[in-house]
Amino acid sequence: MLALTFGTGVVDAVGYLGLDRVFTGNMTGNVVVLGMGIAGADDLPVLGPLLALAGFLAGAAVGGVVLRDAAASWSRRTGWLVLVVGVVVTGLGVLLLVLRDVPTPVAVSVTTALGAAMGLQAATARVVAVKDVTTVVVTSTITGLAADLFLRRGGGAHAVRRASAVVAILLGALLGALLVRWQLGSGLVLAGVVCLVVAAVGGLAHRGRTA
Repeated sequence: MLALTFGTGVVDAVGYLGLDRVFTGNMTGNVVVLGMGIAGADDLPVLGPLLALAGFLAGAAVGGVVLRDAAASWSRRTGWLVLVVGVVVTGLGVLLLVLRDVPTPVAVSVTTALGAAMGLQAATARVVAVKDVTTVVVTSTITGLAADLFLRRGGGAHAVRRASAVVAILLGALLGALLVRWQLGSGLVLAGVVCLVVAAVGGLAHRGRTA
């Protein structure tokens, strides 16, 4: 889940910096951008964030249906869904690598597909249920980290995991921003490969537990 959180940081950096300031994983930020865009602030986009939100909802809905009766842990179905996310994100990255200039219709289509992939990932992470690691947002993670540590509610046992999630998405965004300077699609390829590795490792671990 921390690896997927890192991948989300990369994807959001690519979306915001390279695809017309659209968040495809962090829907809180995306909704805020959408609201400001509707108000006409700073020429912020409306169509891209709106379609990314629609894609995210669709992806999360599909994940909810597929995992409706799944146990709160890694399973074969969660592994397949992470694999799908990896294939989609990698494929979109390859598409952007091939295209030297990205026309607006393609950029909007890519952000919509990325939103769907991130929604699917978020729904999957929700079922895997690693506390405070949603893979797409760290606001609640930071809140839990601060409240439990500084208010002394006994949450120190989870502090390392929470802090690791924050660092993971930060490093992902940092690397994603650097990769955008080099080639727009490279960050998506990296994030997609991370998902594929997570699916493979999770599948092997699950097979070992059920053998």
